[in-house]
Amino acid sequence: MGLIQAVKGTVGGVLADQWKDFYTVPAGLPATAALFAAVPQGTNAGRGSNTSGSSNIITNGSKIVVPEGYGLLLFQDGAITGFVAEPGGYEWRSDDLNSQSIFAGDGIVTPLIKQSWERFKFGGQPGGQQAAFFVSLKELPDNRFGTQSEIYWDDGFLNTQVGAVTRGSYTLKIVDPILFVKNFVPASYLQPGKVFDFTDLDNAAASQLFNEVVGSLAPAFSLYTNDPSKGNRITKLQQDSLGFAQSLSAAVEQGYQWKSDRGLAIVKTAIVSIEYDANTRELLKTVQRADALSGGRGNSNLQASVAQGIQSAGENGGAAGLVGVGMATGMFGAGAMQQPVAPAADDPVAKLQKAKEMLDLGLITQDDYNALKAKALGL
Repeated sequence: MGLIQAVKGTVGGVLADQWKDFYTVPAGLPATAALFAAVPQGTNAGRGSNTSGSSNIITNGSKIVVPEGYGLLLFQDGAITGFVAEPGGYEWRSDDLNSQSIFAGDGIVTPLIKQSWERFKFGGQPGGQQAAFFVSLKELPDNRFGTQSEIYWDDGFLNTQVGAVTRGSYTLKIVDPILFVKNFVPASYLQPGKVFDFTDLDNAAASQLFNEVVGSLAPAFSLYTNDPSKGNRITKLQQDSLGFAQSLSAAVEQGYQWKSDRGLAIVKTAIVSIEYDANTRELLKTVQRADALSGGRGNSNLQASVAQGIQSAGENGGAAGLVGVGMATGMFGAGAMQQPVAPAADDPVAKLQKAKEMLDLGLITQDDYNALKAKALGL
């Protein structure tokens, strides 16, 4: 019975595999699909007779269409034998006996006889394996990252350790498809019907990448915030998707060698949220206040504060309060407000002149001026 089945399988398989195939992208692929097998199109609009060819044999003369944004990997008996990076239509040619066809100019009798004998020895099935896989050369989106607790790094600008909880996403690109397949893709995905997707929760290889990215976030933040060309500001992270992606990619490469060992690279990032810990929030408030009081804006703020202080002193403390504010104004004015050097404190004429200027500006009342005048003259 086994012999009869082998003969039947051999003859049927050899005849079916003489037809040329038309290979294309499978239907219903997710946008994040990274690697998948090319599939033969057995029928088109109800026409087509090649529906029973071997799943692991590609007949000579078969056409494979490579769409834009994809590359094509060719396999023979488990080994990569070729790679195509340009879109277009390609014809399959192989020296393997199982690929020979009377429709491809390989002879009429020889392919049938030789293939029949070889397949008979393997119980009616082909003794070889050929495959074509499409690999995405595009940016693959929606790769998530996030931390459940604070991560900490040394910040060059704040000059201390800071911490935050963060989450976001990044785009991933396969920069070396051959290295990617050889060193990273599990064998279970190198068969028809399987799709390697980085966003698939059941993909253990993709889950490993997620863990490695999370483990690289702290070094990535440190690389970004301690790079003078980035301005050393963690507050710029959410505005600089490319800059932080470079830091994250460098941190991943240093820790896990994605590009050199796996042919993968992070291209862009989108940080959805950063929640700083309490100490970091206080530091950032201090920095914001310092920024607000620097330069010309700081000079204006200080002048406004002094004017407000003079008004308050005049209302609440009379002449004594105004004298104290005047001393503070003279003390700060030389540096922060960039005012002329104040006259000597024991010069009554200078005191009266200053009081008169404040009276004319409406900063003090006539009673306040009279009190200052009496004090300056010792009355």
